[in-house]
Amino acid sequence: MENKAYRGHVLALPFPIQGHINPLLQFSKRLVSKGLKATLATTLFIHNTMQPQSSSSLQFDTISDGYDEGGFAQAESIHACLNRMETIGSKTLADLIIKNKNTANPIDCIIYDPFLPWALEVSKKFGIYGAAFFTQTCAVNFIYYHVHHGLLKLPITSTPISIPGLPVLELEDMPSFISLPGSYPAYFEMVLNQFSSTDKADAVLVNTFYELEPEVVDSKSKVC
Repeated sequence: MENKAYRGHVLALPFPIQGHINPLLQFSKRLVSKGLKATLATTLFIHNTMQPQSSSSLQFDTISDGYDEGGFAQAESIHACLNRMETIGSKTLADLIIKNKNTANPIDCIIYDPFLPWALEVSKKFGIYGAAFFTQTCAVNFIYYHVHHGLLKLPITSTPISIPGLPVLELEDMPSFISLPGSYPAYFEMVLNQFSSTDKADAVLVNTFYELEPEVVDSKSKVC
């Protein structure tokens, strides 16, 4: 039985693809170096594929997205996958919180990928902190933010494109979801829905550092 008391116990919940798992894994390691306990929760399929090894302060656990045997490849469609992930993921995330509730280190905070906005609802249900962690740069996030809030209308019919904190952009400089409207509509909807509840999060974190993109960080911090 674990008896060591940490400064806090953070549950990190990435969207289950490599480019989103790795940033939250590295951030979890940083939190551990500061005296916190961290648990990285991936889907059961990803967990069985990775076979990660837990330590006393950095642990790995699972939720289910409803596709435990084959992951995304098992899904009927992208929409079906995302809907099922929300339904089953919410329940199994709650189960994971309950499992840790009566331990020496119950979960104090969920750091979640905004691709999974329902995770914030689960954190609020249990009265624990919820922090959004954007895995992409602040510049990319701010472009999507402008589209989500109607500040940048699609399809783009005139260039150059001006967004506060960013250099003047041409259409080919934009993320492909924007430069090629209509491509992968389900994923595009998910990208925009990142901002559906971040105003209710206790903190918003971005996978960047200030010196890399100071102008856009300053601009975004005024509105987000």
